[in-house]
Amino acid sequence: MSLKIRLARRGAKKRPFYAVVVADSRSPRDGRFIEKVGTYDPMLAKDGDKPRWTVDLDAVKAWIAKGATPTDRVLRHLADQGVLARETRSNPQKAEPGKKAQERAAEKAKKAAAAAEAA
Repeated sequence: MSLKIRLARRGAKKRPFYAVVVADSRSPRDGRFIEKVGTYDPMLAKDGDKPRWTVDLDAVKAWIAKGATPTDRVLRHLADQGVLARETRSNPQKAEPGKKAQERAAEKAKKAAAAAEAA
């Protein structure tokens, strides 16, 4: 059984609230879980009085020792807390414009060059 430490959505429509749970990877997002290890409230201010994340780090460490793997969003938070290290991702091709946009840019540059030459 592969275990995941992931977010399970709670809360109302347009008012998200998440529970940080340890669950079997085959179970549904909001379905059956093994243990609730914390909460995440994205509606709270980042620098407010109350923390957005509340996680029992000892329980998380114990589950990781048992073989549970955190999802990307949970891993980001655990990396901020210093529990795990997160690899930085790099996809330089993602920032490149698509074919059509490149063609339009080339055509625009050609028109600008022709206008500059005429002037």
